Amino acid sequence: MESDFDILIIKRIKLDDGMEILEFTLDQLTCKFRQEFGKGLFHASALSREIFKFGNRNFFDANEFTTSPVFAKQLKNKIKLTPGKVIETFKENNLTKFITLLSDGERIESVIIPMTNHQTLCVSSQVGCKMGCRFCETGRMGFKRNLQVAEITGQLFNARFTLKENIKNIVFMGMGEPLDNLNHVVQAIRVMNEQRGFDIALRHITLSTAGLIGGIEKLGSLNMSGLRLAVSINAPDDKIRSWLMPVNKTAPLQRLKRALEMFPLPKRGCFLFEYILIKGLNDSPKDAIHLSEYIKPLPVRLNLIPCNPVNGFNYESPCDDDMNRFADVLTDKGIFVIKRWSKGRSVAAGCGQLGRKC
Repeated sequence: MESDFDILIIKRIKLDDGMEILEFTLDQLTCKFRQEFGKGLFHASALSREIFKFGNRNFFDANEFTTSPVFAKQLKNKIKLTPGKVIETFKENNLTKFITLLSDGERIESVIIPMTNHQTLCVSSQVGCKMGCRFCETGRMGFKRNLQVAEITGQLFNARFTLKENIKNIVFMGMGEPLDNLNHVVQAIRVMNEQRGFDIALRHITLSTAGLIGGIEKLGSLNMSGLRLAVSINAPDDKIRSWLMPVNKTAPLQRLKRALEMFPLPKRGCFLFEYILIKGLNDSPKDAIHLSEYIKPLPVRLNLIPCNPVNGFNYESPCDDDMNRFADVLTDKGIFVIKRWSKGRSVAAGCGQLGRKC
């Protein structure tokens, strides 16, 4: 049975006057070549290799096309490669935030996070966001529009080939709510995952959500085994979470938990929970105990993140000692805790800061 995003791609294959190459997996590109030109895998593989593996914008210089000049000329009028233009970069040590100018003049932000032997790319899925979380600068922008598939995959193209970074992990934790743009995000993940293309394994891709239950259920039905799901929790009870995150009013914690219990995790798989620690609001030992009670028996790794400065949100980060004490309570209750010390604050690249002027 075809899913919504499969139908979306099939319609484009049949109806589009042009091909935005960054929107296609190799199989889809091969299908397009057969329909439009009577060509197949040989030329589709060459085009995919030149663009996704090498970042070659002059892809018609490849031998497969120089030896087929008539086809190359036909194809040249059909292919589009528009990842957006990187117009600014900001650095804090080895972390890089870059701003992409899109074709309609809108701008999005992405972050390259240094790891031990490679980098993780934090990508955006929307311009702005509908969720309105109080601790998030993007939420304060309001929603402008969804990103198209190529505008999502274009962030990876630019990170690898414009900025020359060794990207091995993808996290959908940038601007926007990924599950609010699910069809385009899922297709972007398939393009990023394409082994003969960008070749990012699903286990190295994490999708983060504020807790859209319908989106979680739909994602679970797609059988994308290995894809990691992160959930922004940020509170031990509905009262605090509804104030911090308006989505909780329609998707309260117990409903969210039931949806997660039904989600098809792989064997020995787990969820990532993100908890923004806010001084005097959700950081007491009692909050930690209530949070541990909520988490059990879900298989969870908890990312504990101190809140970052955001315009109009007049709360502070807890000190290191308070963060350690909160983590210790959870650890004593059997919760796996990862403490994420802030990175990128000075260039407004920290959690919740995208969209804020540096």
